[in-house]
Amino acid sequence: MSDAQQRIDQLVKSNDVVLFMKGTPQFPQCGFSGRAVQILKACGLGQFASVNVLEDDEVRQAVKEYANWPTIPQLYVRGEFVGGSDIMTEMYQSGELKTLLSQG
Repeated sequence: MSDAQQRIDQLVKSNDVVLFMKGTPQFPQCGFSGRAVQILKACGLGQFASVNVLEDDEVRQAVKEYANWPTIPQLYVRGEFVGGSDIMTEMYQSGELKTLLSQG
């Protein structure tokens, strides 16, 4: 495991909810990341850990390998990879994401 993957692993395991995204929750740098933030907020999540992959190219590449998922954003809940904005959208619409986030 690379240093970047170890950092990702620690972040994922030490936070209930982590969103790897382009930009920040306050200033998303792509539409998919913006949608992911809106979905989390709509589920009642006011605070969550986020990582701006645009600030660290090593993390940007490593997170794709970590989950074996080619795109960003990526959502992790209690150490488990959930998916990108398309999966988040489907889970939000079905109510599954809010249920997942409220467990714990």
